[in-house]
Amino acid sequence: MKLSNYFLPVLKESPSEAEIVSHKLMLRSGMISQSSSGIYSWLPLGLKVLKKIENIVRDEQNKAGVNEILMPTIQPADLWKESGRYEDYGKEMLRINDRQEREMLYGPTNEEQITDIFRRNVKSYKELPMLLYHIQWKFRDELRPRFGVMRGREFLMKDAYSFDIDAASSEDTYNRFFICYLKTFARLGLKAIPMAADTGPIGGDLSHEFIIISNTGESDIYFDNNILNEGNKISDISYDDDLNSIVEKFKSYYSASDEKHEKAKFDEIVQKEKQMNSKGIEVGHIFHFGTKYSNSMKANVLDSDGKEKTVHMGSYGIGISRLVGAIIESSHDESGIIWPDAVSPFTLGVINLKPKDDEASSIANKVYKLINDKSEFNWRLYKNVKSWYPTIGHDNMISVEEFFAITRSTKEHQLFSQNKKIIKKNIALSALSSSVGLTLIIAPQTGYWGVYVGLGPLIVGQWLIIKANKIIAEPIISFDEAKNIADDFNKRLLFKNR
Repeated sequence: MKLSNYFLPVLKESPSEAEIVSHKLMLRSGMISQSSSGIYSWLPLGLKVLKKIENIVRDEQNKAGVNEILMPTIQPADLWKESGRYEDYGKEMLRINDRQEREMLYGPTNEEQITDIFRRNVKSYKELPMLLYHIQWKFRDELRPRFGVMRGREFLMKDAYSFDIDAASSEDTYNRFFICYLKTFARLGLKAIPMAADTGPIGGDLSHEFIIISNTGESDIYFDNNILNEGNKISDISYDDDLNSIVEKFKSYYSASDEKHEKAKFDEIVQKEKQMNSKGIEVGHIFHFGTKYSNSMKANVLDSDGKEKTVHMGSYGIGISRLVGAIIESSHDESGIIWPDAVSPFTLGVINLKPKDDEASSIANKVYKLINDKSEFNWRLYKNVKSWYPTIGHDNMISVEEFFAITRSTKEHQLFSQNKKIIKKNIALSALSSSVGLTLIIAPQTGYWGVYVGLGPLIVGQWLIIKANKIIAEPIISFDEAKNIADDFNKRLLFKNR
């Protein structure tokens, strides 16, 4: 997408109502726009990140063998009355009547709806376990919504539900989701700590919340530092492994939020030097509640003896929209957001440093078209230096993963380079092979910096990649300025490590 066509309503200052970093940066970078208290519109930049998170969550659910469905946002109140939760849920539930005066509600969760779907369609134990999930917007009328998407009234959530023939099988499924969640958060660049939790209005006798460390977290958390090392091995775990023993290993380490924390136990079983205390943000929650809903709603199947048996259930939630804020809270600096690679809104920015030069402009457009046509990269094309100047600060704030600057010069073969930090990458760019005098600057988020100014035709299939820690913090205005930077190398860097 060309920047001139992109809707990016950035703000110079943080709105007064924004209290935490993620809320400030999401508003300032044009990711969201407030519609009403606790309710936001997702603008193009924010929606790209939201969809990337959603797709990773979806992919991990699918890999775990969970079936995706889609349930409605509006549910009949009769189902909730049948389960006994309609009056218990409180004022957080938005209750409405349709034109026939039937009582309806905007679903804050979906245990009743999914149980109704199950009981009408599954009749035999042979169809179990049955694992279902959906990704849908939900509404909870928080008394004091705050912190932007971290504690809003409307939110996007993935909730999954499991149905098993008995308690033992149901706990096996619970452990499967336990591992699935650890894998999901690892792919999102987060180190989530599983902690025993209260079941709250969902109910049940077994529950874990997954919490990431953050100074702006709402919960005080206490844990054995060894659990972090255990999480480093999660990507190697297969669903064919003995998941129960793996989960038990995680459970063997002390980890608890303030509501479950037992100081005497913490001091007794965790070595002093391994005791960790921090703030944390909840990013996922799983529940095992046995027959709470299936019993009251008569969700039964026939067992191997032909007898009717009540199924055992669990539910498993991830706040997808909340994750956007949580990632920002855990990964930012004084200049703005530092996105994990997996959810970075843009992979590459293309900058034409000589917009009045027909050849440079033609090449910039060819690169932009070539990549859009032949890869999954998300590129953004900057038309000229003038547009680069006011937007470079925005990109510093939102962390475009890479920049690719194109110009043309015949004055120098090479300004400077750090040879050990230049690598080659094979990319078929034969369309550019006849171009002469290109300045190509690529700055990926990978830890190095440098610049290369080339003279003569490119070698087909060989591409010089310059690694940089994050993004270009100071743009090149002209060849002369670039040369001055090179000449005064020790006093000024073209790319600043962040």
